[in-house]
Amino acid sequence: MTEDARDEVDRLVAAWRTERPDLDVEPLQVLSRVSRLAKHLDRARRAAFAEHDLEPWEFDVLTALRRAGKPYELSPGALLRATLVTSGTMTNRIDRLAQAGLVRRRPDPEDRRGVLVSLTETGLARVDAAFSDLLRREHDLLSNLGPTDQRALAGLLRTLLAPFDSPL
Repeated sequence: MTEDARDEVDRLVAAWRTERPDLDVEPLQVLSRVSRLAKHLDRARRAAFAEHDLEPWEFDVLTALRRAGKPYELSPGALLRATLVTSGTMTNRIDRLAQAGLVRRRPDPEDRRGVLVSLTETGLARVDAAFSDLLRREHDLLSNLGPTDQRALAGLLRTLLAPFDSPL
């Protein structure tokens, strides 16, 4: 590896190897890079969402509805499972999105006690625009990798993440 190809993680690992030669610091080679990349991704996500006047949590709820397909509608329970938040948090989020005109509630015709949450036309347009912008930014983040390397990295990360995403 040339000096030009070294990154901050290489410097960090070298310092730890000097300071703590008794420890195997090899996990830092991968996980510190994943952590640093996550920070760059978070910045890109926040910028894309802000450009479309959305908070990250709003984007999460709106994209869950968008992925559901027409009529872009889910129960609050399905939304909380998709976004991994509590019932109280989801109720608050739906309320705020409804006040902003991005979603609407309607009675669930199959469950008299239930409601369904759906995207409004404004919500659909906003989430589609934000998602397109996010993908452009994510393509930029990956621009130093060709398609083959991107697929290989995705496969390795999938292997690493699979145990965490398994149902309990």
